[in-house]
Amino acid sequence: MAKVKKTGTTRKMRPAITPEARENQMISLAMDCAEQQLLDGTASSQVITHFLKLGTERERLEREKLEKENELLRAKTEAIESGEEMKGLYEEAIKAMRNYAGQGDLDEY
Repeated sequence: MAKVKKTGTTRKMRPAITPEARENQMISLAMDCAEQQLLDGTASSQVITHFLKLGTERERLEREKLEKENELLRAKTEAIESGEEMKGLYEEAIKAMRNYAGQGDLDEY
């Protein structure tokens, strides 16, 4: 089998199956391009500023805050789902107690 020669910045990538995978490919290519520009010393001031901002303490704190907010949203969602399950369990328990007390099911009357 012949060796594939890697030339410059062109490289073959498998076509993306989903839009998310395509987006990730584009992000990867853009990061590679920015990295090469930084290494070559040809990066624009916008590219340099972007990566300088990513390295700041403020950026780290903002990412941490977003992560905590996501955790909070997940916890709230779980609490709502759990509350709905508990409501169903309470209704079943009340129905069972009525049957046990001889009052029967309210839906039967």
